Amino acid sequence: MVYFDNSATTRPDEEVLTSFVETNRRFFANPASIHGKGREAETLLDRSRDQIRSLLGSQDGEVIFTSGGTEANNLAIIGFAYAHRSRGSHIITTSIEHPSVLHACDFLERNGFEVDYLSVDADGRISLDELEKLLRKDTTVVSIMHVNNEIGTIQPIEQAVEIVHRHSRAVFHSDCVQSFGKLPVLLSDKGPDAITVSAHKINGLKNSGILAMKKGMTPTPINFGGGQEKGVRSGTVSVPNAVAVAKAMRLSAVDREQETYRLWKNRLIQYVNQYEGVQVISPQFGAPHILSLAFSKIKGEVAVNYFQEHGIFLSTSSACSSKSSNAGHVIEAIHLDHDFKFGVVRISFGKDNTEEDIKKFEDVFSGFMNLLGRDLN
Repeated sequence: MVYFDNSATTRPDEEVLTSFVETNRRFFANPASIHGKGREAETLLDRSRDQIRSLLGSQDGEVIFTSGGTEANNLAIIGFAYAHRSRGSHIITTSIEHPSVLHACDFLERNGFEVDYLSVDADGRISLDELEKLLRKDTTVVSIMHVNNEIGTIQPIEQAVEIVHRHSRAVFHSDCVQSFGKLPVLLSDKGPDAITVSAHKINGLKNSGILAMKKGMTPTPINFGGGQEKGVRSGTVSVPNAVAVAKAMRLSAVDREQETYRLWKNRLIQYVNQYEGVQVISPQFGAPHILSLAFSKIKGEVAVNYFQEHGIFLSTSSACSSKSSNAGHVIEAIHLDHDFKFGVVRISFGKDNTEEDIKKFEDVFSGFMNLLGRDLN
């Protein structure tokens, strides 16, 4: 089997699984309990939080453990919008964000907030000039993803942060689910105020993630209960999940494979471009691990099924929207030609992939193009 759907989810690392199991076995107590076992669990929880702060270059930052990227994105956008509503109710995001960001913004719009959506060019990249023009005195939250999950576009986050901080008091949040472990992600002076990381994208466990923030930042809670996680995210904290997400982040913080991914991506771009009726839609200098292609006049599912029959697993753009019969919002935003917009597939590399996998993809791709009657250019 060749698994090229790592942007949807990754195989859990054995060290992560071991940490999770051992923590469940030995540190099962509620970290809020005041007895010895509870204090042991709390100490381990605090240690995991400190490890994540260190990885993000912010020893005094805030780390909230969540059930994953979706909850973290919701907490950041809705939480900061309500926390700063006294200053204004204007939000800025992009037209190609993950649905967990876009639907959070939909919710805010239905509840009296105003949201502006940055457009993107054919490579999925925002305009910094447009961002500067949209900023207002009452802008309170700006959310721009670091790497797009469907086509791999890398946004100019540092420049965007500088513009937002120079012209407003807005909180700058970035969905870093697809970038952590592939690109530098830090809570530095030049970086975002808050970032989202999801464990299962970096060989961790599903239902685990974090919202990390600079010191002193506190979003309004969006769930209510016992006031855990400094009152921001109520509910008994899963120490095993916290340990596992910290372990996954440590293992992937410096991804030694990214240069290999870049070589594979460039190799496949050259190979695919030999054929008629297929178009590379990922920017060449986008994220190294994501390569999206579009076939003309066929549905992406046709390609996915053919490749699966030959032992290769791909996806039709985002797994979150792959079962929809409509062209995805990212594909619409980049104005892909109509003949290609329903034929999108995404290849995403992970640390289990090998050079042999790339060769097999080329062989199967050639067979698929021959089946379609698509000739070499």
